[in-house]
Amino acid sequence: QGPPSTVKNYADDELPRLALHFFLDIITRLGLSSHRRRNSYSMDGKRHPSSFQQLEKLGEGTYATVFKGRNRQTGELVALKEIHLDSEEGTPSTAIREISLMKELKHDNIVALHDVIHTENKLMLVFEYMDGDLKRYMDMHGERGALKPATIKSFMYQLLKGIDFCHQNRVLHRDLKPQNLLINSKGLLKLGDFGLARAFGIPVNTFSNEVVTLWYRAPDVLLGSRTYNTSIDIWSAGCIMAEMYTGRPLFPGTTNEDQIVRIFRIMGTPTERTWPGIAQFPDYKPTFQMYATQDLRNILQAIDPVGIDLLQRMLQLRPELRISAHDALQHPWFNDLVMHQQQQQQHQQQALHAQARAYQQGVPAQNYDTY
Repeated sequence: QGPPSTVKNYADDELPRLALHFFLDIITRLGLSSHRRRNSYSMDGKRHPSSFQQLEKLGEGTYATVFKGRNRQTGELVALKEIHLDSEEGTPSTAIREISLMKELKHDNIVALHDVIHTENKLMLVFEYMDGDLKRYMDMHGERGALKPATIKSFMYQLLKGIDFCHQNRVLHRDLKPQNLLINSKGLLKLGDFGLARAFGIPVNTFSNEVVTLWYRAPDVLLGSRTYNTSIDIWSAGCIMAEMYTGRPLFPGTTNEDQIVRIFRIMGTPTERTWPGIAQFPDYKPTFQMYATQDLRNILQAIDPVGIDLLQRMLQLRPELRISAHDALQHPWFNDLVMHQQQQQQHQQQALHAQARAYQQGVPAQNYDTY
């Protein structure tokens, strides 16, 4: 039935007043104030809910329902995320976060937010349409959920590019899991669902530890840390990488403590010597059973030695030792993929130049495969 979900409340998770200015602009622009008199309001002022035909339901979450939809004017397929507004509670903080961040994050590996439509009792986010998510892709195309190594490498490269762009723009996703990674028919992977994302770099470094679905939650967060950074997204990405190799979650815990124990069974139980300061975490227990570190190659038998090296750098227990998304993209494991992409780009450029020369000379162009 999937991993235990993070509880999402209307009340913000201890959002300090210093950070509120980050959301004021979007609240004003989208007309989320009750003082607006118009029945609906769109980011570009052109569309309203009737502009889109609602097709089948794609999913339902804590505060929103997602439908497949179609733009009545252009025929373009879209994803419609409908958020029903409570007259007393107002707009969920998760929705404000998602809109605030996604209108600024424009990248090939981040799902595009086309529009936001606000009515009296509903907020509708209009996203680009993607054919499915990584979990569904693994179930449909994997061998008992496990994907082919070349596919895993392609998806990991795209995932890390999306994460790197977020981190370069000082945004933590905080809820990376297969269900939040969207994939289209061309094999493009994009980060979705920024409802738990947060900006960092504002003069605040104390966050909630109720982040990230349990199976993909970093050990420092599980132990109660509230001063985490970009490394929590890297841990989640490492868990996803391992899951693509086996078709099963690497650490399928049922409770917070069970999750910690499952991590320690494989990665080894840390001590003050191996992780200085661990005893200071609120949920650390000196009675944790001591486990030796296991060899990940015994669990992920299809992975090559270079891939294991990258995975181990992502799954470091100590957050400060985890590799960054930027450095992970430079890891030798991706060398063959990058070289192949460069060769494709050169081939496409040569084909375009040949077609341009042929057009100028008035002769038929050679039939180049530009795919």
